[in-house]
Amino acid sequence: MKKAIQFGAGNIGRGFIGGLLSNAGYHVVFADVNEAILNAINNDKEYRILVKDVECFEQKITNISAVSSLSDEIIDEIQEAEIITTAVGPLVLKRIAPTIAKGIQARKNNGNKNYLNIIACENAVGATAILKEEVVKALNEDEIKYMEEYIGFPNCSVDRIVPPCTNENPLDVTVENFYEWNVEVSKIKGEIPQINGMNLVDDLIAYVERKLFTLNTGHAITAYLGYINGYKTVDESIKDGEIAAIVKAAMQESGQGLVRKHGLDLDAHYKYIDKILNRFKNPYLNDDVKRVGREPLRKLSAKDRLINPLVTAQSYGISVDNLITGVGAALHYDNPDDAQSVELQETIKDLGVKEAVKKISQIEDKELLDNIEGAYQKLTIAQLA
Repeated sequence: MKKAIQFGAGNIGRGFIGGLLSNAGYHVVFADVNEAILNAINNDKEYRILVKDVECFEQKITNISAVSSLSDEIIDEIQEAEIITTAVGPLVLKRIAPTIAKGIQARKNNGNKNYLNIIACENAVGATAILKEEVVKALNEDEIKYMEEYIGFPNCSVDRIVPPCTNENPLDVTVENFYEWNVEVSKIKGEIPQINGMNLVDDLIAYVERKLFTLNTGHAITAYLGYINGYKTVDESIKDGEIAAIVKAAMQESGQGLVRKHGLDLDAHYKYIDKILNRFKNPYLNDDVKRVGREPLRKLSAKDRLINPLVTAQSYGISVDNLITGVGAALHYDNPDDAQSVELQETIKDLGVKEAVKKISQIEDKELLDNIEGAYQKLTIAQLA
């Protein structure tokens, strides 16, 4: 039987990619460090994906097992796998890379000439390439040569809202109906996997940035504006007319830059924006603004969902007032339970707004930094009013 390994047995791993792999006929091995989840998977051997949207339905996921990603068992599983996927968060990729490297070493030492494709399904541009760089650090020259021949590392873009939800069975996962998984076909080694729901594309960067500049940008701005206005969830936040207007305008600003960069159809992209906004309104997802806003330093980095669209749109002479408002809102994210939020607020306190933004986002443009500071101050005044 075909075998796949899904690093990350959390809600996203179970509710998105793991489910697609199981439905495609793979035995899915979930690798994680959460013993309670691992034991539940091995005991129950099934769970449900609960689709909550305009139409609600369930999918039963079977043919699964679980191992600790810290155990020797995972090395044995890697030797037998045809595909490895991840949903661990971009910052955790470097932690699982040595384990994947050990699995590749074992495959080489045992003369395994079957192809293996490794796909990092994370909310980050080029996540698989990042993972590959970390794996290479743990391999010698001969092992790297083997890897380049038999191991594929296609990048991908993923899109599905999978919020934390408490279900009667802790393995069950609540998701929205919409999903998108675009995979870079040119980087796949060997026979192309037949997985319903995996969209093979040639120009991945256009899909990656369409999602980053639209869903991720709008989601983050909705969360940050909602947070500073006292809302708890994304659907509550987007019901606020002022927030909705800013979010839609920001997505249109980023969209205009995206259209210019990749030659997309503007009308079609605006329809895509409307579809995304409707997804934010889904009340079943109960999507916590703290979850969406977490790790603000990453979200404010040069290549991520706030700064990249802003700088891209500005480079084409497009007005970016609403994207700037979104950045200003992100700078107000003050959550003592989020280490990056704490660091962000300390950096602003120590350096001031403009120097903090310059350090975090690598923005050098003085006028843009002035405008971001102005948006930050305007939101401060609004909070105090």
